[in-house]
Amino acid sequence: MSTLHEIHAFKSHDLVDGFDGAEGVLYERRPCVDRKGREVEDLFTAWITLDNPAQFNSYTTDMVKAVILAFRRASNERDVVAVVFTGAGDRAFCTGGNTAEYAEYYAGRPDEYLQYMRLFNDMVTSILHCDKPVICRVNGMRVAGGQEIGMACDFSIASDLAVFGQAGPRHGSAPDGGSTDFLPLFVGAERAMQSCTLCETWTAYEALSHGLVTDVVPVLRVDGELIRNPLVITDRWLEDGRPVWGRPKTDAALTAGKKLLREGTIDLASLDRAVEELIAKLTTTFPNCTRKTIESVRKHKLAHWDRNRESNRSWLALNMLTEAAAGFRAFNEGPKGQREIDFADLRRRLSHGERWTPEFVETLLPSAEEQAVGAGSNGGSR
Repeated sequence: MSTLHEIHAFKSHDLVDGFDGAEGVLYERRPCVDRKGREVEDLFTAWITLDNPAQFNSYTTDMVKAVILAFRRASNERDVVAVVFTGAGDRAFCTGGNTAEYAEYYAGRPDEYLQYMRLFNDMVTSILHCDKPVICRVNGMRVAGGQEIGMACDFSIASDLAVFGQAGPRHGSAPDGGSTDFLPLFVGAERAMQSCTLCETWTAYEALSHGLVTDVVPVLRVDGELIRNPLVITDRWLEDGRPVWGRPKTDAALTAGKKLLREGTIDLASLDRAVEELIAKLTTTFPNCTRKTIESVRKHKLAHWDRNRESNRSWLALNMLTEAAAGFRAFNEGPKGQREIDFADLRRRLSHGERWTPEFVETLLPSAEEQAVGAGSNGGSR
Protein backbone atom coordinates (compact mmCIF):
# COMPACT_ATOMS: atom_id res chain seq x y z
CA MET A 1 0.00 0.00 0.00
CA SER A 2 1.31 3.44 -0.92
CA THR A 3 1.88 6.10 1.69
CA LEU A 4 1.13 9.80 1.45
CA HIS A 5 4.76 10.72 0.84
CA GLU A 6 5.71 7.85 -1.46
CA ILE A 7 7.36 9.18 -4.61
CA HIS A 8 6.04 7.74 -7.87
CA ALA A 9 7.95 7.63 -11.13
CA PHE A 10 5.78 9.60 -13.53
CA LYS A 11 6.25 10.08 -17.25
CA SER A 12 7.09 13.62 -18.35
CA HIS A 13 4.59 15.30 -20.67
CA ASP A 14 6.49 18.58 -20.88
CA LEU A 15 7.62 19.88 -24.26
CA VAL A 16 11.13 20.37 -22.87
CA ASP A 17 12.24 18.35 -19.86
CA GLY A 18 13.70 20.38 -17.02
CA PHE A 19 12.59 23.79 -18.31
CA ASP A 20 13.14 26.29 -15.49
CA GLY A 21 12.96 29.62 -17.31
CA ALA A 22 14.93 31.47 -19.95
CA GLU A 23 16.23 34.94 -20.62
CA GLY A 24 13.32 37.29 -20.06
CA VAL A 25 11.02 34.70 -18.45
CA LEU A 26 11.39 33.37 -14.90
CA TYR A 27 9.84 30.14 -13.63
CA GLU A 28 9.55 29.64 -9.89
CA ARG A 29 7.76 27.25 -7.55
CA ARG A 30 6.49 28.81 -4.32
CA PRO A 31 4.79 27.00 -1.43
CA CYS A 32 1.03 27.39 -1.20
CA VAL A 33 -0.30 28.94 1.99
CA ASP A 34 -3.62 28.37 3.73
CA ARG A 35 -6.11 31.04 4.76
CA LYS A 36 -4.10 31.71 7.91
CA GLY A 37 -0.90 32.27 5.93
CA ARG A 38 0.71 28.95 6.88
CA GLU A 39 2.58 26.93 4.27
CA VAL A 40 0.72 23.89 2.97
CA GLU A 41 2.97 20.86 2.87
CA ASP A 42 3.91 19.55 -0.60
CA LEU A 43 1.66 21.94 -2.56
CA PHE A 44 2.98 24.78 -4.69
CA THR A 45 2.13 27.73 -6.91
CA ALA A 46 3.98 28.17 -10.21
CA TRP A 47 5.05 31.77 -10.80
CA ILE A 48 5.75 32.75 -14.42
CA THR A 49 7.32 36.21 -14.58
CA LEU A 50 8.01 38.36 -17.64
CA ASP A 51 11.45 39.70 -16.79
CA ASN A 52 12.10 42.63 -19.10
CA PRO A 53 11.38 45.63 -16.82
CA ALA A 54 13.62 48.02 -18.75
CA GLN A 55 11.14 47.71 -21.63
CA PHE A 56 8.01 47.46 -19.46
CA ASN A 57 8.06 43.64 -19.70
CA SER A 58 7.30 43.68 -23.41
CA TYR A 59 7.81 40.21 -24.84
CA THR A 60 10.36 39.32 -27.51
CA THR A 61 10.07 36.33 -29.80
CA ASP A 62 12.30 34.26 -27.51
CA MET A 63 10.24 35.29 -24.48
CA VAL A 64 7.06 34.13 -26.19
CA LYS A 65 8.63 30.70 -26.73
CA ALA A 66 9.64 30.56 -23.07
CA VAL A 67 6.14 31.48 -21.86
CA ILE A 68 4.71 28.59 -23.88
CA LEU A 69 7.16 26.16 -22.29
CA ALA A 70 6.53 27.60 -18.83
CA PHE A 71 2.78 27.19 -19.06
CA ARG A 72 3.14 23.64 -20.34
CA ARG A 73 5.33 22.78 -17.36
CA ALA A 74 3.00 24.50 -14.89
CA SER A 75 -0.01 22.75 -16.39
CA ASN A 76 1.65 19.35 -15.97
CA GLU A 77 3.13 19.75 -12.47
CA ARG A 78 1.10 17.46 -10.26
CA ASP A 79 1.74 19.34 -7.03
CA VAL A 80 0.94 22.80 -8.43
CA VAL A 81 -2.43 24.23 -7.39
CA ALA A 82 -2.44 27.43 -9.47
CA VAL A 83 -0.31 29.55 -11.78
CA VAL A 84 0.56 33.21 -11.19
CA PHE A 85 1.42 35.15 -14.36
CA THR A 86 3.09 38.50 -13.65
CA GLY A 87 5.83 40.95 -14.61
CA ALA A 88 9.05 42.02 -12.95
CA GLY A 89 9.22 45.31 -11.05
CA ASP A 90 6.40 47.66 -10.13
CA ARG A 91 5.76 49.61 -13.33
CA ALA A 92 4.26 47.09 -15.74
CA PHE A 93 2.77 43.64 -16.02
CA CYS A 94 3.28 43.78 -19.78
CA THR A 95 2.94 46.38 -22.53
CA GLY A 96 2.70 43.89 -25.39
CA GLY A 97 5.13 42.91 -28.10
CA ASN A 98 8.61 44.38 -28.07
CA THR A 99 8.33 47.48 -30.24
CA ALA A 100 12.03 47.59 -31.07
CA GLU A 101 11.89 44.05 -32.43
CA TYR A 102 8.70 44.81 -34.34
CA ALA A 103 10.18 47.95 -35.91
CA GLU A 104 13.67 46.67 -36.59
CA TYR A 105 12.92 43.13 -37.74
CA TYR A 106 9.25 42.48 -38.51
CA ALA A 107 8.21 45.77 -40.16
CA GLY A 108 8.00 45.16 -43.90
CA ARG A 109 8.41 41.38 -43.49
CA PRO A 110 4.90 39.88 -43.40
CA ASP A 111 5.99 36.25 -43.79
CA GLU A 112 8.27 36.55 -40.78
CA TYR A 113 5.54 38.19 -38.72
CA LEU A 114 3.14 35.43 -39.77
CA GLN A 115 5.46 32.93 -38.11
CA TYR A 116 5.81 35.14 -35.06
CA MET A 117 2.02 35.34 -34.76
CA ARG A 118 1.86 31.56 -34.78
CA LEU A 119 4.00 31.67 -31.64
CA PHE A 120 1.91 34.46 -30.12
CA ASN A 121 -1.31 32.53 -30.77
CA ASP A 122 0.26 29.46 -29.18
CA MET A 123 1.15 31.57 -26.12
CA VAL A 124 -2.45 32.71 -25.65
CA THR A 125 -3.72 29.18 -26.23
CA SER A 126 -1.23 27.79 -23.70
CA ILE A 127 -2.84 30.02 -21.07
CA LEU A 128 -6.37 29.08 -22.10
CA HIS A 129 -5.47 25.35 -22.12
CA CYS A 130 -3.59 25.31 -18.81
CA ASP A 131 -4.96 22.60 -16.53
CA LYS A 132 -4.48 24.85 -13.50
CA PRO A 133 -6.29 28.11 -12.69
CA VAL A 134 -4.25 31.08 -13.91
CA ILE A 135 -4.06 34.34 -11.95
CA CYS A 136 -2.78 37.50 -13.60
CA ARG A 137 -0.92 39.48 -10.94
CA VAL A 138 -1.18 42.97 -12.44
CA ASN A 139 1.74 44.85 -10.90
CA GLY A 140 1.55 47.84 -13.27
CA MET A 141 0.55 48.70 -16.83
CA ARG A 142 -1.46 46.03 -18.68
CA VAL A 143 -1.63 47.45 -22.16
CA ALA A 144 -1.89 46.21 -25.76
CA GLY A 145 -0.71 42.59 -26.03
CA GLY A 146 -0.25 42.64 -22.26
CA GLN A 147 -3.97 43.25 -21.93
CA GLU A 148 -4.63 40.35 -24.29
CA ILE A 149 -2.54 37.76 -22.46
CA GLY A 150 -3.92 39.10 -19.18
CA MET A 151 -7.50 38.53 -20.29
CA ALA A 152 -6.62 34.98 -21.29
CA CYS A 153 -6.03 34.32 -17.56
CA ASP A 154 -8.85 33.18 -15.27
CA PHE A 155 -8.49 35.83 -12.54
CA SER A 156 -6.81 39.23 -12.32
CA ILE A 157 -5.65 40.81 -9.06
CA ALA A 158 -4.35 44.32 -9.68
CA SER A 159 -2.33 47.02 -8.03
CA ASP A 160 -4.51 50.11 -7.86
CA LEU A 161 -1.75 52.02 -9.67
CA ALA A 162 -2.17 49.77 -12.72
CA VAL A 163 -3.74 50.99 -15.94
CA PHE A 164 -5.46 48.94 -18.62
CA GLY A 165 -5.90 49.58 -22.32
CA GLN A 166 -5.10 49.04 -25.96
CA ALA A 167 -2.64 50.71 -28.32
CA GLY A 168 -3.18 49.12 -31.74
CA PRO A 169 -4.98 51.71 -33.90
CA ARG A 170 -2.69 54.49 -32.63
CA HIS A 171 0.48 52.56 -33.38
CA GLY A 172 -0.33 50.76 -36.61
CA SER A 173 -2.13 47.59 -35.60
CA ALA A 174 -5.46 46.16 -34.48
CA PRO A 175 -5.99 44.48 -31.09
CA ASP A 176 -6.69 41.15 -32.80
CA GLY A 177 -4.41 39.12 -30.55
CA GLY A 178 -7.31 38.53 -28.17
CA SER A 179 -8.85 41.86 -27.20
CA THR A 180 -11.43 41.94 -29.97
CA ASP A 181 -12.36 38.40 -28.89
CA PHE A 182 -12.22 38.71 -25.10
CA LEU A 183 -12.93 42.32 -24.16
CA PRO A 184 -16.64 42.34 -25.17
CA LEU A 185 -17.14 39.30 -22.91
CA PHE A 186 -15.75 41.24 -19.94
CA VAL A 187 -17.09 44.76 -20.41
CA GLY A 188 -19.75 44.65 -23.13
CA ALA A 189 -19.61 45.64 -26.78
CA GLU A 190 -19.67 49.43 -26.43
CA ARG A 191 -16.98 49.72 -23.76
CA ALA A 192 -14.89 47.23 -25.73
CA MET A 193 -15.33 49.35 -28.84
CA GLN A 194 -14.26 52.45 -26.92
CA SER A 195 -11.14 50.79 -25.52
CA CYS A 196 -10.09 49.03 -28.73
CA THR A 197 -10.50 52.00 -31.07
CA LEU A 198 -9.70 55.07 -28.96
CA CYS A 199 -6.83 53.46 -27.01
CA GLU A 200 -7.68 55.42 -23.86
CA THR A 201 -6.61 53.71 -20.65
CA TRP A 202 -8.76 52.74 -17.69
CA THR A 203 -7.63 53.04 -14.10
CA ALA A 204 -7.62 49.87 -12.00
CA TYR A 205 -10.82 51.01 -10.30
CA GLU A 206 -12.51 51.63 -13.65
CA ALA A 207 -11.38 48.17 -14.74
CA LEU A 208 -12.89 46.71 -11.56
CA SER A 209 -16.14 48.59 -12.08
CA HIS A 210 -16.33 47.35 -15.69
CA GLY A 211 -15.84 43.73 -14.62
CA LEU A 212 -12.39 43.38 -16.17
CA VAL A 213 -10.54 42.35 -12.98
CA THR A 214 -11.31 40.29 -9.86
CA ASP A 215 -9.92 42.66 -7.23
CA VAL A 216 -7.82 45.80 -6.77
CA VAL A 217 -5.54 46.53 -3.82
CA PRO A 218 -3.67 49.69 -2.70
CA VAL A 219 0.12 49.49 -2.99
CA LEU A 220 1.30 53.07 -2.39
CA ARG A 221 2.83 53.61 1.04
CA VAL A 222 3.05 57.19 2.34
CA ASP A 223 4.39 57.88 5.85
CA GLY A 224 4.18 54.17 6.62
CA GLU A 225 0.51 53.83 5.64
CA LEU A 226 -0.99 52.24 2.52
CA ILE A 227 -3.18 54.73 0.66
CA ARG A 228 -5.33 54.40 -2.42
CA ASN A 229 -4.07 55.67 -5.75
CA PRO A 230 -4.12 59.46 -5.29
CA LEU A 231 -4.87 59.94 -8.99
CA VAL A 232 -8.36 58.50 -8.50
CA ILE A 233 -11.10 59.91 -6.29
CA THR A 234 -14.51 58.84 -5.01
CA ASP A 235 -16.82 61.14 -6.92
CA ARG A 236 -20.10 59.41 -6.02
CA TRP A 237 -21.54 56.38 -4.24
CA LEU A 238 -23.95 53.70 -5.40
CA GLU A 239 -27.08 52.84 -3.42
CA ASP A 240 -25.41 49.72 -2.02
CA GLY A 241 -22.58 51.85 -0.62
CA ARG A 242 -19.94 50.97 -3.20
CA PRO A 243 -17.76 53.89 -4.32
CA VAL A 244 -17.48 54.98 -7.93
CA TRP A 245 -13.90 55.95 -8.60
CA GLY A 246 -13.08 58.69 -11.09
CA ARG A 247 -10.11 60.82 -12.06
CA PRO A 248 -9.29 64.19 -10.43
CA LYS A 249 -11.47 66.87 -11.96
CA THR A 250 -9.29 69.88 -11.15
CA ASP A 251 -5.68 70.73 -11.85
CA ALA A 252 -5.11 71.28 -8.14
CA ALA A 253 -6.34 67.78 -7.27
CA LEU A 254 -4.19 66.29 -10.00
CA THR A 255 -1.12 68.17 -8.80
CA ALA A 256 -1.72 67.06 -5.21
CA GLY A 257 -2.11 63.45 -6.34
CA LYS A 258 1.13 63.51 -8.30
CA LYS A 259 2.92 64.97 -5.29
CA LEU A 260 1.76 62.06 -3.13
CA LEU A 261 2.94 59.61 -5.78
CA ARG A 262 6.40 61.16 -5.70
CA GLU A 263 6.54 61.11 -1.91
CA GLY A 264 5.38 57.51 -1.56
CA THR A 265 6.97 54.14 -2.22
CA ILE A 266 5.36 51.20 -3.95
CA ASP A 267 4.93 48.15 -1.73
CA LEU A 268 3.54 45.12 -3.57
CA ALA A 269 3.27 42.97 -0.43
CA SER A 270 -0.47 43.67 -0.28
CA LEU A 271 -0.82 42.53 -3.89
CA ASP A 272 1.00 39.30 -3.06
CA ARG A 273 -1.23 38.70 -0.04
CA ALA A 274 -4.35 39.12 -2.17
CA VAL A 275 -2.98 36.63 -4.70
CA GLU A 276 -2.11 34.16 -1.92
CA GLU A 277 -5.59 34.51 -0.41
CA LEU A 278 -7.19 33.66 -3.73
CA ILE A 279 -4.95 30.62 -4.15
CA ALA A 280 -5.79 29.51 -0.59
CA LYS A 281 -9.47 29.52 -1.53
CA LEU A 282 -8.74 27.52 -4.69
CA THR A 283 -6.74 25.01 -2.63
CA THR A 284 -9.86 24.12 -0.62
CA THR A 285 -11.74 22.77 -3.66
CA PHE A 286 -11.75 19.40 -5.41
CA PRO A 287 -8.99 19.66 -8.03
CA ASN A 288 -10.72 17.94 -10.94
CA CYS A 289 -14.06 19.64 -10.29
CA THR A 290 -12.24 22.98 -10.28
CA ARG A 291 -10.34 22.11 -13.46
CA LYS A 292 -13.54 21.14 -15.27
CA THR A 293 -15.35 24.24 -14.05
CA ILE A 294 -12.56 26.51 -15.28
CA GLU A 295 -12.42 24.65 -18.57
CA SER A 296 -16.17 25.13 -19.04
CA VAL A 297 -16.08 28.85 -18.25
CA ARG A 298 -13.12 29.32 -20.59
CA LYS A 299 -15.16 27.91 -23.48
CA HIS A 300 -16.74 31.33 -23.94
CA LYS A 301 -13.32 32.84 -24.63
CA LEU A 302 -12.19 29.88 -26.71
CA ALA A 303 -15.28 30.01 -28.91
CA HIS A 304 -14.24 33.46 -30.14
CA TRP A 305 -10.50 32.84 -30.02
CA ASP A 306 -10.57 29.63 -32.05
CA ARG A 307 -12.94 31.14 -34.61
CA ASN A 308 -10.84 34.22 -35.31
CA ARG A 309 -7.17 33.68 -34.47
CA GLU A 310 -6.02 32.29 -37.82
CA SER A 311 -7.65 34.93 -40.00
CA ASN A 312 -6.47 37.62 -37.58
CA ARG A 313 -2.95 36.22 -37.78
CA SER A 314 -2.94 36.53 -41.56
CA TRP A 315 -4.27 40.09 -41.51
CA LEU A 316 -1.77 41.20 -38.87
CA ALA A 317 1.06 39.75 -40.96
CA LEU A 318 0.01 41.57 -44.14
CA ASN A 319 -0.43 44.79 -42.15
CA MET A 320 3.33 44.73 -41.54
CA LEU A 321 3.67 46.03 -45.10
CA THR A 322 1.58 49.13 -44.47
CA GLU A 323 0.34 50.81 -41.30
CA ALA A 324 2.32 48.64 -38.88
CA ALA A 325 5.52 49.41 -40.75
CA ALA A 326 4.88 53.12 -40.17
CA GLY A 327 3.38 52.95 -36.70
CA PHE A 328 5.91 50.69 -35.02
CA ARG A 329 8.85 52.51 -36.57
CA ALA A 330 7.48 55.88 -35.50
CA PHE A 331 7.08 54.63 -31.93
CA ASN A 332 10.53 53.04 -31.90
CA GLU A 333 12.48 55.80 -33.64
CA GLY A 334 10.66 58.93 -32.53
CA PRO A 335 11.63 60.79 -29.35
CA LYS A 336 9.38 60.94 -26.34
CA GLY A 337 6.32 62.99 -27.17
CA GLN A 338 6.77 62.46 -30.92
CA ARG A 339 6.12 58.76 -31.40
CA GLU A 340 3.09 58.88 -33.65
CA ILE A 341 2.71 59.83 -37.27
CA ASP A 342 0.61 62.75 -38.52
CA PHE A 343 -2.69 60.88 -38.90
CA ALA A 344 -4.45 63.70 -40.75
CA ASP A 345 -1.60 63.84 -43.27
CA LEU A 346 -1.77 60.06 -43.78
CA ARG A 347 -5.53 60.06 -44.34
CA ARG A 348 -5.31 63.02 -46.73
CA ARG A 349 -2.52 61.46 -48.79
CA LEU A 350 -4.25 58.10 -49.03
CA SER A 351 -7.45 59.83 -50.16
CA HIS A 352 -5.38 61.43 -52.97
CA GLY A 353 -4.28 58.00 -54.17
CA GLU A 354 -0.75 57.60 -52.78
CA ARG A 355 0.39 54.01 -52.47
CA TRP A 356 2.00 52.12 -49.63
CA THR A 357 5.65 51.80 -50.57
CA PRO A 358 8.82 51.75 -48.44
CA GLU A 359 9.46 55.32 -49.57
CA PHE A 360 5.95 56.35 -48.51
CA VAL A 361 6.53 54.85 -45.06
CA GLU A 362 9.76 56.84 -44.70
CA THR A 363 7.94 60.10 -45.41
CA LEU A 364 5.42 59.36 -42.66
CA LEU A 365 8.03 59.10 -39.92
CA PRO A 366 8.86 62.20 -37.85
CA SER A 367 11.38 64.29 -39.75
CA ALA A 368 14.84 65.04 -38.41
CA GLU A 369 13.66 68.56 -37.54
CA GLU A 370 10.61 67.26 -35.69
CA GLN A 371 12.73 64.74 -33.84
CA ALA A 372 15.15 67.49 -32.80
CA VAL A 373 12.25 69.56 -31.47
CA GLY A 374 10.86 66.56 -29.62
CA ALA A 375 14.23 65.70 -28.16
CA GLY A 376 14.76 69.27 -27.01
CA SER A 377 11.41 69.54 -25.29
CA ASN A 378 11.04 66.01 -23.94
CA GLY A 379 14.51 64.96 -22.90
CA GLY A 380 15.41 62.83 -25.91
CA SER A 381 14.38 59.36 -26.94
CA ARG A 382 13.82 56.51 -24.52
